[in-house]
Amino acid sequence: MIRQVSVFCASSQKVSTIYLQAAYRLGKILTQNNISVYYGGGAVGLMGRLADAILEEKGIICGIIPRFMVDAGWAHPSVPQVVVEDMHQRKKKLLENTDAIISLPGGIGTLEELLEMMTLKQLGQMTLPVVIVNINGFYDHLLAILEQMIREKFMRDIHRKLWSVTDNPEKVLDAIVAAPDWDASAIKYAPA
Repeated sequence: MIRQVSVFCASSQKVSTIYLQAAYRLGKILTQNNISVYYGGGAVGLMGRLADAILEEKGIICGIIPRFMVDAGWAHPSVPQVVVEDMHQRKKKLLENTDAIISLPGGIGTLEELLEMMTLKQLGQMTLPVVIVNINGFYDHLLAILEQMIREKFMRDIHRKLWSVTDNPEKVLDAIVAAPDWDASAIKYAPA
């Protein structure tokens, strides 16, 4: 049963509306399925749209945000926030009591968070489903480089089980449920 998820996504508000709409739809879907959300705490971009949708539906959302971002005025004013000291603490907190990781499109911060979760999973330090929401083919190049890593033996075939991919928010919950099993014994699969 999925009770809580962590969502990684962009804070840029200059992106195409297709991405903003996807974040908003995901927020609605999660709330309508009684799933609470951890996210980066931001007020704008995909973060803001995700939070706004959840708040509109009277859902549960909590921002995990570093102090310097609060000081810069980036925190969503209507979302309860857990303020941490740095980005490392943020990622650690985003993993607490969560049942899955969802990555919407984003910039290097989103990409870094996603890849760290995949690395932790590869090493058996985290075993949650990781769902990449490939809106508008956004993650096609990332998926291609992951396949190249496998093809060229930097990773093993089994490492394809580290992530699942869907192309729209309406399929995210199914992707979480259908995610390949992965447990702490996965450490044996880490070296390529």
